[in-house]
Amino acid sequence: MTLRVLVVSDVRIVQEGLRAVLGTCEAIEVVSTIDSRHAGEQCARLQPHVVLFDAARCESVEYVKDVVSCAPNCKVVAFGVHETEEEILTLAAAGTAGYVRAAVASADVVSVLERVMRNELPCSARAAASLYHEVATLSGSGATRTRRTQSRTTARVSRRELQVARLIDRGLSNKQIARALGIEPATVKNHVHNLCEKLKVHRRGAAAARLRPAWRTLTATAQ
Repeated sequence: MTLRVLVVSDVRIVQEGLRAVLGTCEAIEVVSTIDSRHAGEQCARLQPHVVLFDAARCESVEYVKDVVSCAPNCKVVAFGVHETEEEILTLAAAGTAGYVRAAVASADVVSVLERVMRNELPCSARAAASLYHEVATLSGSGATRTRRTQSRTTARVSRRELQVARLIDRGLSNKQIARALGIEPATVKNHVHNLCEKLKVHRRGAAAARLRPAWRTLTATAQ
């Protein structure tokens, strides 16, 4: 079976480079290349087996959930990943099936895609340990899970910051959040910065992912 791949990146030279590399493999067909903003609609139209998604830019991962929802039967594989614990957990929570490390040679991308299609997860032992620990944390009892969640969000989160985080989790951009809440984009940017500072993360998506298990508790206790 020919593996149909959609390449998603906002950098044209990256699109063309991956098309050229994957085109040398007879078992792979690159059905299209597209930027992240239009990836969801293109994915829904073409229904590829795999979406190879550029996660090198901080904002790019925000579009992953849109791609996953548009074509739930395809596998989303992120590339350009530095394999930090925060990045891996954020990508996993967004619905990716695997990732390609930034340090991997372009010729090795094909091998990663093949392993993902066999439902394997190519990752380091450290990454596997991080994922295992996260699953163990989330599968704890209700009281234990609440204590663990609260310990990860020790900084108090304001009601407005919580609203911003929930809209980030829905995939909205800063401008869209500003329109939804009736505030200025610069104000949204400040809220996002404060969230990242309080939660000790570097990505807006990571902040939303950290708060997701605690929506009800934070809604009741937020300032």
